[in-house]
Amino acid sequence: MLVVSGLAPDLDYASYFGGASAFMRFHRTTLHSLAGSVVMACAIAGAFCVLDRRLPQKKAAPANESAPLRFQPAFLVCAAGIAGHILLDLASGVGVQLLWPFREHWSGWALATNFDPWILALLVAGLFLPLLFKLVNEEVTSGQKKRSGRGSAVFTLLVIAAYLGARAHLRSEAIDLLLSREYHGRVALSADAFPEPSTPFAWRGVVGTDNTLEEIEVPLNRPDEFDSNNSVTTYKPDDSPALEAAEKSAAAAEFLAYARVPIASVRRVEADYRVEIHDARFPSGDDDPANVFLRVDLDSNSQIRREEFLFASSPNP
Repeated sequence: MLVVSGLAPDLDYASYFGGASAFMRFHRTTLHSLAGSVVMACAIAGAFCVLDRRLPQKKAAPANESAPLRFQPAFLVCAAGIAGHILLDLASGVGVQLLWPFREHWSGWALATNFDPWILALLVAGLFLPLLFKLVNEEVTSGQKKRSGRGSAVFTLLVIAAYLGARAHLRSEAIDLLLSREYHGRVALSADAFPEPSTPFAWRGVVGTDNTLEEIEVPLNRPDEFDSNNSVTTYKPDDSPALEAAEKSAAAAEFLAYARVPIASVRRVEADYRVEIHDARFPSGDDDPANVFLRVDLDSNSQIRREEFLFASSPNP
């Protein structure tokens, strides 16, 4: 039950096959919300209770016969599995919509990547080290009471919580360092930092100035090597009727609620305009399906002709 419920929220990943628009609206929303989690926990617990009563069981001695699975403890196990999944997703940069469908607001902290090898290593260690210690203990003290492994599990969860807390502190340090510098003579007005999977001390910084967006690597373990003039500069577009019209569209409002560091571009396509809004929290070339961008095509009078969400990894005609 714990494994099934821990994996179940990612069933909304199936929205990927509906295109970028469906993926952005339903992935990490429907089954990652509080309301969806309760419904999902009830459904999984109920299914296991039905299976427990219907599947044939091996004959056992009356003294060893187990009682039928009850809904309440089954629900608590499923709720724990779903809660663990959502907490880890909250720690990633994409976040979740906890209050869907009552409020479309993205919650999350950029503390870890979607696949954090350090968290995986801690979980694997928490799973196998107690088994190793158990084998050693059985060899040394045979016949004594066996340990349940509950203490090792609790300790592993506490270590993971401490790891995420340490990453939150490191992220705060990275942002402070980013805000303390100038970038090619421009003052930093805003900054955000996103984790790298290689080491907890490596962060990717994104800094906003009055007319540019600056991207730079932040090595917290080697702060003396941080040179703000090595940042990659992206210029913000000048104000224009086409950009203003695109930013006022319903699709832009939806995307701006999703994007953490929006950056727009405007270009002419023959006599018309094409406005694209990307999310700079994803580095250039990132093919993660969560890296979605908005494209708005307008005519020469800045009237919207078409607006669509696209995967950054899809062909970009």
